Amino acid sequence: MQTDIEIAQAAEVWPIEKIAEKAGLTAAEWEPYGRDKAKISVDESARQDGLGKLILVTSINPTPAGEGKSTVTVGLADALSLAGKKTMVALREPSLGPVMGLKGGATGGGYAQVVPMADINLHFTGDFHALTSAHNTLAAVIDNSIYQGNPLNIDPRRLLWKRALDVNDRALRHITIGLGGPTSGVPREDGFDITVASELMAILTLSHDLMDMKARIERIVIGYTYDKEPVTVKDLGVAGALTTLLKDAIKPNLVQTLAHTPTLIHGGPFANIAQGTNSIRATKTALQLADYVVTEAGFGADLGGEKFLDFKVPLLGKTPDAIVIVATVRALKMHGGLPKTELTEPNLDALSAGLANLGQHLKSMSRYGVPVVVAVNRFVSDTPEEIEMVEKYVRERGAEAYMADVWAQGGAGAPELAQAVIAATEQESQFTPLYAPEDDAVTKIEKIVQTIYGGAGVELSDKAAKQLREFAKRGWDKMPVIMAKTQYSLSDDAKKLGAPTDFKIHVREFVPKLGAGFLVALTGSILTMPGLPSHPAAYDIDIDENGQITGLF
Repeated sequence: MQTDIEIAQAAEVWPIEKIAEKAGLTAAEWEPYGRDKAKISVDESARQDGLGKLILVTSINPTPAGEGKSTVTVGLADALSLAGKKTMVALREPSLGPVMGLKGGATGGGYAQVVPMADINLHFTGDFHALTSAHNTLAAVIDNSIYQGNPLNIDPRRLLWKRALDVNDRALRHITIGLGGPTSGVPREDGFDITVASELMAILTLSHDLMDMKARIERIVIGYTYDKEPVTVKDLGVAGALTTLLKDAIKPNLVQTLAHTPTLIHGGPFANIAQGTNSIRATKTALQLADYVVTEAGFGADLGGEKFLDFKVPLLGKTPDAIVIVATVRALKMHGGLPKTELTEPNLDALSAGLANLGQHLKSMSRYGVPVVVAVNRFVSDTPEEIEMVEKYVRERGAEAYMADVWAQGGAGAPELAQAVIAATEQESQFTPLYAPEDDAVTKIEKIVQTIYGGAGVELSDKAAKQLREFAKRGWDKMPVIMAKTQYSLSDDAKKLGAPTDFKIHVREFVPKLGAGFLVALTGSILTMPGLPSHPAAYDIDIDENGQITGLF
């Protein structure tokens, strides 16, 4: 059996100008980055023909067994193309940290992939490098301002802005800088976040244009003065420089699936520590170019799905016409308590227990008033009895489940799923947000916990409660809330699989992100700088004298 990268390397990749033409782009709207990638820049005001149908793909809580959300996203888009629909895909860019670590890439798999797979999973068009450079430029300016007499009266103990690196490196979570004497800066504690956790990443994906991005960057709170007043990038006077570093990164990237469906890949905020969706610009552009746009939100419906619906939709100005929840029999059995080593063996008891996880996501996504379809990403070990159990469970809850054999067959493996999604997008819907903009932060979190997670409520640490009191004085307490929570469980305890009940979410700290326009609620032991596993994926990646890459999935 061929690996993902072997399938990608053997594929016929069309020249990017052919994909641009298929997408309906004019010559002035795209610029090539090599033979198979391009940056695009579409003037929204120049295209007033209406927007296409938006299909949001999300999933159950991920497990080591794998769910294949990106694979189903790509396969569904190719299936829609085979059905004669003008379709585009809109995805996030993979982070290099997980590519070299545990999670892997984000270009799909098998015959439902986006290419050039290796380039996308590595350096791509340099967007993440530009973000890292801009982030660390701001960090350097902050420390230089303190060193040069501290004219802004910045309190080094109350700085919020860390350094950033697109590498999983636990040794950099907590560091000391400025050592080496008077000429080496002012000694203080610091740390690194992974690049995708940077507020600049969130801003990039939320900005409508360069000037919107510049205005958002100006609003970033980097820390506080000794008088406990916020200090912003505008105070430092470097918003223009940072925006200049991101002038190309703000442009979405055009690539293609193996079946030559035009694909926009842009931005990469994690869904467990940020908003977990691709950029507003990419999604909006795809909606202007295609009749059907398939996009995904990171991790499960409790994280990326909720954030897409409650945070991105108001900014996008377009609600999904259908929601697809991806599940696998293997993952559901793991949620039912079966160890990974036994997942290929039939086990209806474990599957029955694990279906509660799918049930909670079905319930929470249906609550938004948008038609929901379940896609079962098929594995060869799935038995007819197991598939029937999943289909019956979903049907009893007012939805339908469809097999997606897209890893092995590409779009040809999901014709029924495609037709079901088309039918779902034609149904009448009444999108209803989870919370009102005027709700305070605690109310917003309680609604998320009770409705989306199926939990009892929220508990704030003394620090978090004190922060909210301070935020209320500044008018920050009613901003949207982005939950930073483990992706593996509906709760904030990664070990509680399935559908736990009567739990509370523990918020230990809030981080204000005024540029992005939200409050981050840090829960449990969530980290903004991941570490590498005992056997990182980097151990398996190699390259030969001809530049042929192996081991990259």
